[in-house]
Amino acid sequence: MAKRAPQQSLDRWTKEDWGTSSGKKSSETGERYLPRAARESLTASQRAAGNQAKRKAMKAGKKKAAYTEAETKAYLKARMKSKGYGKKKGK
Repeated sequence: MAKRAPQQSLDRWTKEDWGTSSGKKSSETGERYLPRAARESLTASQRAAGNQAKRKAMKAGKKKAAYTEAETKAYLKARMKSKGYGKKKGK
């Protein structure tokens, strides 16, 4: 039996290995929560800028903070890869 869309989405999300750079909870460290591929593609300064924005938002009482431009690009690239875009058919 084929999986429904929500189940497929959850499978993809699990395979993306979401987390923080340190492996600790984002709510404790103020770090960004991103897929592994996105975390690994960011430079140290890009991660620091994202974490700074996240911590600033947390300090203001917000649970979410806008992604930096570099984080957005890294996230979208990782997301497209996890959905299988960019792969040649039959391989």
